[in-house]
Amino acid sequence: RCCTLTWQRHDQRLLSANPPATSEAEADAPAAPTASAPRLSRGARRVGRGIRRIVPFASGVAAVLVALLIYGSLVPGPTPITQQDVNQQVAHALASATPAPALSALAYDAVEPSLVVVQTQGADSTGKAESSLGSGVVVDAQGDILTCLHVVAGATSIQLTFADGTKSPAKVMSTQPDNDIAVLQAVQPPATIVPATLGRAGGIGDEAYVVGNPFGLAGSLSAGVISGLNRSFKLPTTGTTLSGLIQVDAAVNPGNSGGPLVNRDGDVIGIVVALVNPTPNDVFIGIGLAIPIATAGGAAGLPSY
Repeated sequence: RCCTLTWQRHDQRLLSANPPATSEAEADAPAAPTASAPRLSRGARRVGRGIRRIVPFASGVAAVLVALLIYGSLVPGPTPITQQDVNQQVAHALASATPAPALSALAYDAVEPSLVVVQTQGADSTGKAESSLGSGVVVDAQGDILTCLHVVAGATSIQLTFADGTKSPAKVMSTQPDNDIAVLQAVQPPATIVPATLGRAGGIGDEAYVVGNPFGLAGSLSAGVISGLNRSFKLPTTGTTLSGLIQVDAAVNPGNSGGPLVNRDGDVIGIVVALVNPTPNDVFIGIGLAIPIATAGGAAGLPSY
């Protein structure tokens, strides 16, 4: 028994030191599976997918920024706004908000430098001294002044006052009795002569402005429209019948005779000659009459309009 036990122990040591050879069947058998890597959690997988989505977007943003930097280096930026630019914009805005001047104001400004006050001294039928007042307008560069003949008829002296304040005696150069027109010239004209612009009358309803010295109120303007054309009127002083007249509803009063009738542009379209009033009072009641400038200008040798 002692030998047998010793032998068994010896065999065990041999078996432990030299394991038995593997058989062919055992060699061909599949190897036992090894332990796999730990799987990612669901949150980690979501983060990974988010990163994969962000990467293209971030790349696009970077490309845009690079393009903008290149564009900015090649194309200069806008010029900085200066204080002068701001002032100009403010002035433009204020001008846009300011209403345009009235047509009557523009018309008056255009003709005012050509206006003339006509004062006369004379005598009535009894020999008594009398004076009269009328209006006139400079119509050419030579200083010819158109007015009404009845303003200067029978005058022993004529005194002119120009828009710049210059005063001068005047003489009658020519007359046109059939149209009640006279042409005056100053003996001592002003240093600067400003002739009016002459124009043509429009149609009924067009703006019309009477400028003159009613009742001695120098440089007055009254506004209205053309009320009619080709009117006729018989002068009570001479019995002469005037024809082809322009009718206006702008106020005409004593002292306006000989003054200009102007359109919206300030062009002289006629010479104021009379007012119509069926009463004995010599005041305006709504109908004034003017000789067309095409007719009146003929006395001064002006071309037709």
